[in-house]
Amino acid sequence: MKTNLYIVNEIEPLDVSAKVTDTQLLFNELTYTHFPVLKKGIYLGCISEADIRCFETDKNLDAYQYALEGFYARKDDNWLDILESFAQNNSNIMPILDDDNRYLGFFELGDIINLFNETPFLSEPGNILIVEKGILDYSFSEISQIVESNNAKVLGLFISKMENDVAQITLKISDSDINNIVQTFRRYSYNIVSKHHEDSFLTNLKERSQYLEKYLNI
Repeated sequence: MKTNLYIVNEIEPLDVSAKVTDTQLLFNELTYTHFPVLKKGIYLGCISEADIRCFETDKNLDAYQYALEGFYARKDDNWLDILESFAQNNSNIMPILDDDNRYLGFFELGDIINLFNETPFLSEPGNILIVEKGILDYSFSEISQIVESNNAKVLGLFISKMENDVAQITLKISDSDINNIVQTFRRYSYNIVSKHHEDSFLTNLKERSQYLEKYLNI
């Protein structure tokens, strides 16, 4: 996926000499959380909308260089690295610099998220399975082996949560007998977090519980 096709350069960045009041008006017109600021063509950082609302309107951005946030990405960065930078900086805009640190434009968060929509994880038909196990006890190789031993393929997986020494892993697997896969994960001591209509183990357990309750009430 070539992320450089999504660089936005039709909107001019702010110059450090811009007035605060003009910058506030710019944020009123746009939906960005931040906006890049340059000085003599050199990228200094991004000014945030939250900060600009607190500045004195009769001053220039030059007086508030200390508030600029210096995050950026390279034009050839992997889209997952770029998405991580968006999350780390709580921004919906990501300035792009070339290898010589020249400002090229910026990415918009929506465009990068759309790249995720094109991956097999979302675009291919399949089943979503969420499992969890101790952080020191699971492995991606074991998870893949469990899935593939049931004649299915892993379309994608990631750690969706880590808490109290337990890792939660979200998988997307090709269309297959999800019940057999679920039972195999249980045999390997994985807890099944997601709910599945095909999970006969839980259905049988519920039926036996109801039968026992009925028997005890006789």
